[in-house]
Amino acid sequence: MDCMDILRERGFVQQCTDSEGLSKAMREGPVTFYVGVDPTGPSLHIGHMVPFFALRHLRQAGHIGVALLGGGTARIGDPSGKSEMRKMISYDAIDANTELFRKQLDRFVGFDGKTSFPANNKDWLADLNYIDFLRDIGRHFSVNKMLSFEAYRIRMETGLSFVEFNYQLLQSFDFLELFRRHRCTLQIGGDDQWGNIVAGIDLIRRVEGAEAFGLTFPLIMTSDGKKMGKTEKGALFLDPEMISPWDFYQYWRNIMDQDVGRFLLLFTFLEAEECHALALGDINEAKKRLAWEVTAIIHGRDAADKAATAAAAAFGSGGDLSQVPTKTMQRTTLDSGIGVLDLFVLSALAPTKSEARRLIQQGGALINDRKIDDEKLVIDSSWCPEGDLILRAGKKRIFRFTVG
Repeated sequence: MDCMDILRERGFVQQCTDSEGLSKAMREGPVTFYVGVDPTGPSLHIGHMVPFFALRHLRQAGHIGVALLGGGTARIGDPSGKSEMRKMISYDAIDANTELFRKQLDRFVGFDGKTSFPANNKDWLADLNYIDFLRDIGRHFSVNKMLSFEAYRIRMETGLSFVEFNYQLLQSFDFLELFRRHRCTLQIGGDDQWGNIVAGIDLIRRVEGAEAFGLTFPLIMTSDGKKMGKTEKGALFLDPEMISPWDFYQYWRNIMDQDVGRFLLLFTFLEAEECHALALGDINEAKKRLAWEVTAIIHGRDAADKAATAAAAAFGSGGDLSQVPTKTMQRTTLDSGIGVLDLFVLSALAPTKSEARRLIQQGGALINDRKIDDEKLVIDSSWCPEGDLILRAGKKRIFRFTVG
C-alpha cells in the first residue's frame, strides 16, 4: 500500500499541498521530512504526538524523519491556535525543556541518526543577524498574504504582537535550513500549522528554486467536541511525574465509545484491520486494548501491565491495587476522625468541599464500597479494619488511602 494511503486509512491526512507529487516522490526514494515542536513546557503531552505517530509510520515505510526541537522559536512563541500571546519563559528554562523533550522523543521514536534524528533550531536562529535576516529572508514575505492565513486572522481580533508576527518567518527559515542541511523536502504537522508550512514551501521555491511539500493532520477532538487529551488535571502529559501511568491508562479506558476505533488507528501501531475489528467487537474490551497499547507505547509494557492489573482490582475483577493513586494517612489522624468532605478533597477526587458535597448528593461517593449519603459523616478507624480506605467518585475514579 502507498505510504500516503496508509496515512489516509489511519485518519492522519487533513491537507496536502500536492498529494500526487508527494506520493510520486515517496515512490522514487526516501523522502526526508520534519515535524517541529516548541519546548514551552517541561513535558510533551498527547496533543503533540499525532505527528510523531505519523513520523513512525513514515519511517517504517522507508523515509527519514527529523524531530525539530524549537529551542529557538520557543523564545518567541507560535501564535497559531492561541487566543493570546504565550507567556515568555527564560532561555535556561527553554534549554532544559528542550533536553526533556529530546529524551521523551528518543524513547518514543528511537533516534538512530540515520532514519530518524533530532535537531534544534536554536543552532541557526539564536545568533541570527536581524538586518541580514530581513534583507535575505524577510523580503520574500507579503504582509497581506501572511494576514490571510487563519492563525493570524483570528489573532488580529484579539491583538497580535510584532514578536509573534515574526514567527512565520522563523518557521519558514527552519524549513529552508533543513532543506539545505539534510535535503528535507516535506514538513508535517497539525492543521493549525498550514499557513506556516505553505510559507516555508514558498520560501524554498523562491530561494533555492526547489520543490517541497506540506502535509497536515487534523486537530484531534473527542466526539463530544472537546479537545482531545484534556483531563481534570490538565493536559495528558507524557511525564509520569505529571500524569501517572495509572491516570494515563484510565484516560484511554474511559474515552467515549464513538472514539475507540479512530483512536486505535491514530494512537497505536496495530494493523488497521485489527483496529476495525476491535472497534466492531466488545467495546469495553476494545477500550482496554487501546488503553494498554497506548500506555505501553508511552510508558512501557511493565507500566501498562501494572495499570491494567490495578484497574481490574479497582473495578471489580481482582488484581493488584498498588498502582491506584495512593496516599498514606497516619493512624492517629483516622483515630481522631476526619470529615467525609475533607477526605474527598484530600484525595483530589473533589477539588472543593462544595464539589464533594455535590458528589454525595448525586449518589456518586463511596468509601470501601459503602455509599455515602451524609455530608456530615465523620470517617474513623472503624471504616478500615484491614488498613485501606478506598474512595470512589462515580464509576470511573478511585483513590486509596493506606493507613499506617
